[in-house]
Amino acid sequence: MKFGKEFAAQMVPEWQGAYMGYEYLKTLLKDIQTFNQRTEQQSIPHGLKRSLSMYQAFSGLLVHRHAQQSIDSPSSSSLSNVVEDHPILVSSVNRDGSYKYETTFHMQGDKGGEYELVYFRRLDDEFNKVVKFYKSKVAEVKQEAEALNKQMDAFIAFRIKVENPQGWSWQDRSDVTPSTAALAASTPAGARASGRRSAEHMAIIEKGPSEHDDSDDDKKGSVKPDIEAQPIEKPVIVNKFKQHKPAPLQILDRVKMNNTLETPRSTIKVFLNAPKQSGLKFNEENFKIVENKLKRAFVEFYQKLLLLKSYSFLNTLAFSKIMKKYDKISSRNASKSYMNMVDSSYLGTSDEVTKLMERVEATFIKHFANSNRSKGMNILRPKTRKQRHTTTFYTGFFAGCAFALVLALILIIRARNILNHDGTDQYMETMFPLYSSFGLIVLHTVMYAGNVYFWRRYRVNYAFIFGFKQGKELGYREVLLASFGLAVMALAGVLSNLDMEMDPKTNDYKAFTEIVPLILVLVVLVILFLPFNILYRSSRFFFLTCLFHIILAPLYKVSLPDFFLADQLTSQVQAFRSLEFYICYYGWGDFRHRVNSCKSNDVFNAFSFIVAVIPFWSRLLQCLRRFYEEKDTMQGYNAGKYFITTVALCLRTAYSLNKGLSWEISALVFSVTAAAVGTYWDLVHDWGLLQRRSRNRWLRDKLLVPRKSVYFGSMVLNVVLRFAWLQTVFNFKLFDLHKQTMITIVASLEIIRRGVWNFFRLENEHLNNVGKYRAFKSVPLPFNYDEDEVKDE
Repeated sequence: MKFGKEFAAQMVPEWQGAYMGYEYLKTLLKDIQTFNQRTEQQSIPHGLKRSLSMYQAFSGLLVHRHAQQSIDSPSSSSLSNVVEDHPILVSSVNRDGSYKYETTFHMQGDKGGEYELVYFRRLDDEFNKVVKFYKSKVAEVKQEAEALNKQMDAFIAFRIKVENPQGWSWQDRSDVTPSTAALAASTPAGARASGRRSAEHMAIIEKGPSEHDDSDDDKKGSVKPDIEAQPIEKPVIVNKFKQHKPAPLQILDRVKMNNTLETPRSTIKVFLNAPKQSGLKFNEENFKIVENKLKRAFVEFYQKLLLLKSYSFLNTLAFSKIMKKYDKISSRNASKSYMNMVDSSYLGTSDEVTKLMERVEATFIKHFANSNRSKGMNILRPKTRKQRHTTTFYTGFFAGCAFALVLALILIIRARNILNHDGTDQYMETMFPLYSSFGLIVLHTVMYAGNVYFWRRYRVNYAFIFGFKQGKELGYREVLLASFGLAVMALAGVLSNLDMEMDPKTNDYKAFTEIVPLILVLVVLVILFLPFNILYRSSRFFFLTCLFHIILAPLYKVSLPDFFLADQLTSQVQAFRSLEFYICYYGWGDFRHRVNSCKSNDVFNAFSFIVAVIPFWSRLLQCLRRFYEEKDTMQGYNAGKYFITTVALCLRTAYSLNKGLSWEISALVFSVTAAAVGTYWDLVHDWGLLQRRSRNRWLRDKLLVPRKSVYFGSMVLNVVLRFAWLQTVFNFKLFDLHKQTMITIVASLEIIRRGVWNFFRLENEHLNNVGKYRAFKSVPLPFNYDEDEVKDE
């Protein structure tokens, strides 16, 4: 693989703009190469090109352009040799209180020198950008390290209190610290004899000056001499690790626990302004909560350090590669001087990240892994999901089985002339809605698998956006495997149902024949709630957690996975109605004789409104919760959009049950309004498109898909599919299809629209994260110091 592709593949997606512009610099080198080739072709006579090139290939008679110039000017040979050895001079200049690196190009008088001058200007800009970004991120992690230091002091003191509720006489001894007690309390024997033992405190970082002091000359903007003669920058290393005494147990008097675990009860208390219990309770339960939170904080902090270390290494390697390309194209020797500057800069000399990683490893292994290094490093190191060949094999196997079963179903329907059978209408009104729900779910999961594939292809960090556990996110192969597995189960149920119904030998088993769809639903529910660590348990648990948050929408803080899943459910209204039909058909209908009175039941009709409205109502409550917390007026408008959609859906349902002109007009007016508002919201707010002043007219400034036609085509498709509900109002007759078939087709079109919406919605979210360089999750810390509250106020 070429370095450019490998460089792009290893970038942190949200930091793409902060990396060295390798491909852009390559285009500048191509300009230099093109000019040199054109100049050489013009300088050589046409008749001698072949003979000279033959000599050049193996005799070495031709000399380089800059060497020839030195021969022609023997009087200035010493100066020429210096210039040839050092074609560039890199200096560090203090401008506006910050150092910037500038390259002086000595060969501007050569032909094409202006191209090389532009190259070095852009190269300096890229390097200064990289150094500035790296400094800012290192400063951020140092601040986080100080916060973790304070958290560890409180954690160790908290552990002492939990291990010995009656208390020791630590406070009476001046030589005992919480760190000393923590080591003693780590084992049962040590807890009893902890007063006789001591240990060093695992400090992460010690406070010190973050930047070097500028001299008076630097403040005047003086230029430093040659980089090889004097180092450009000598950063002060602030992470001088040594033993120090942390605060004693009295630190707990200034500490409160952060109750970040939100529950419906806590939300109601906040809404009612109930007094909070801020006192510390020293028990095992709270200790486990504190320990788990600090574990997560250390793991996330370590991931940041790993990415920063990778950022430094990749950019250093990229500058080395691009300078070697320059030397090869220009036949100069400039890479050595420039890379000496890179190695002497903050990017090359700063070892703060490395030392922080060492201290984090030591602290985590000692306090959270019982001094077991392999266990601790397994938790700290990032986990990547392994692509298994068995997954690919079974995905293809089930896909082939599903295709074969669909073909068999078509052949059976044609061979037995089932469509013209006397019981066709009865079958379509009873059995078809039971099986069609499986088809809608399979279509939705297949669309999601396509989303995952294209998210990965265009480097959308969907795992970070959704908050999946590292290494536990499902790839498109795993999603397709689940989709095709469900499709095979459903199709096998349909075929077995038809076969048992048409076979005279199984006429006595009509009850079992009719119960096949119910068995499929129960199997799916058992798999979904299966507690064992098989069949993607982590993903199933994540799905169920988000689903529970949606059901209790206003009582939980709204996160992106919650409202994203709620949006998916709004496109599965027909599947919810099929679930309602399952309850009615098997609970109150005479399923043994394929007879039901659901459509004439007032309770069923009333619940058909409620079931269809539930996803939209949950989404509305989520918007109101965000409006209340974030004071964002756009969330209020979004809630209004879902309210209009809810009204339109209820009116269309009422029109389907009670035909009449007034119902039709009301349903049409509200549905058109809801579709228009929803389309505008999709294109402008969710996708970030239709921007007149954008660099890409009517699109965004930044696009991940290179073809703009994809965005315009998607916008048109979204508008067309948004109005697919018109069929339910005007009742179009297409190919003389059954009513249930048309309902399923319209529901499928909405699912397809949602699948297209998913990609661009997450692309817009990813680009927002990229614009803010937001690549890490914010992990809540267990303790809050009194001085932190004062700062917040």
